[in-house]
Amino acid sequence: MKTKIHAIAGGIGFVMILLFWTSTATSELFASHETVATVKALILKGMFILIPAMAIAGGSGMAMGRKRKDALTKAKKSRMPVIALNGLFILVPAAWFLAGKAAAGEFDSTFYTVQVIELIAGAANLTMMGLNIRDGLRMTGRIRRPR
Repeated sequence: MKTKIHAIAGGIGFVMILLFWTSTATSELFASHETVATVKALILKGMFILIPAMAIAGGSGMAMGRKRKDALTKAKKSRMPVIALNGLFILVPAAWFLAGKAAAGEFDSTFYTVQVIELIAGAANLTMMGLNIRDGLRMTGRIRRPR
C-alpha cells in the first residue's frame, strides 16, 4: 500500500511541477500579461495540491527506504533533500513573489530575473524527480536496470 501511495503522490507532484513549468513558459512566450497573471494565480492555488503530494511522497519514501542500503535507495535519498529545499526556498517564494508582481502588472527586470530563476529551479526539480521515478521503477522491477 505504501508503494502505491508513494507512486501516486510522487506522480502528482511531478505532473503538477511539469504543468506549472510548461504553463509559465508558454504564457510568458506566447500570451498577454493578463494571461501570465492568471497563470501565476492558478499556480498558487495549485500549491494546495503540490505541497501535500510532495510531503506524502517524501514521507512515504523515507518510511519505505529507512532500512534499505542499496545504491538506488541512496541515490533517491540524496536527491530528496535537494528537491525539498529547492521547492521551499526557491520555488514557493518565487511563485508568491511572481504572482504578486503579475497581479500588480509589474513586469519589470526583477520579475523576469526571478522568473528565469524559477524556471531553472523547476527544471532542476523535474530532472531530479524524473531520476527518482526512474530509480523507483527499477527498484520495483517495472523497468530493467542497465547492465
